[in-house]
Amino acid sequence: MKDLEKILKVLADKNRMRIIKLLEQRKMCVCELTFILGIKQPSVSRHLKKLRECGIIQEEKNSYWKDYFLAKNNGTYIRLLTKSFKSWLNDDPIIKKDLSMLNKAKRETLCCK
Repeated sequence: MKDLEKILKVLADKNRMRIIKLLEQRKMCVCELTFILGIKQPSVSRHLKKLRECGIIQEEKNSYWKDYFLAKNNGTYIRLLTKSFKSWLNDDPIIKKDLSMLNKAKRETLCCK
């Protein structure tokens, strides 16, 4: 029960839900997420850390960047929640706006190397 409680607490944040919806689409770096979410980079990094610590997302080094993506090999709770999450919030105006900005979020122009 403690694991599920921890996961649900992490998911109970608007910006973390937005990050998950974006990472359903593709791998992204902090700069891209910062651009789309419109919040400061340290806040995005804190959200990513919480998502990573409970196993919802993973990271990998990619040249100059660190890519974040939804975890593939995770526990039952996370697997079921992320599967369900794909059908949630798709009509939310904030999520629609975030998704519409995906093509404008290009790390080559947003990130400092």
